[in-house]
Amino acid sequence: MRLTKQTGHAIRILIDCALAGDDLVKVATLADRIDITHQNAFKIVHLLSRAGFISSVRGPNGGIRLAKPAKDIRIGDIVSAMEETSVAIVGEDAVKTGPLSSLFGDALAAFISVLDAHTLAELAAMHRPQPTPGRKVQPAATTRRGMAIRKA
Repeated sequence: MRLTKQTGHAIRILIDCALAGDDLVKVATLADRIDITHQNAFKIVHLLSRAGFISSVRGPNGGIRLAKPAKDIRIGDIVSAMEETSVAIVGEDAVKTGPLSSLFGDALAAFISVLDAHTLAELAAMHRPQPTPGRKVQPAATTRRGMAIRKA
């Protein structure tokens, strides 16, 4: 199964909001950060807002944030909100479900149930910047007067 770019962008927008916590995120800034057009970002944000994933605050100090905790947002719900989640087989009667439609419908349900086993919080944790392990900084040696001694 191939997901649309729009669904991929929607997940990245939600991850960005999850990483921001309770802070408001400007849609234009978010669009630049994830490298999509502002128009596309606003369109996707509108869809995510209608689906209940994000809330928005209008005005010069406004922005968007998650409408509920990231741990309560399942990936399958995001995909279901952004994608066509029904299967139609050309040549089968739309009124009565044919065997192929039934089979592919079951496969789609299994796909969504696997995605539902994972949350936005899990994805955000994978994208959270990790501290860089580095050497400890040694305090500079000082003279009696507190001035740093430079090593050549």
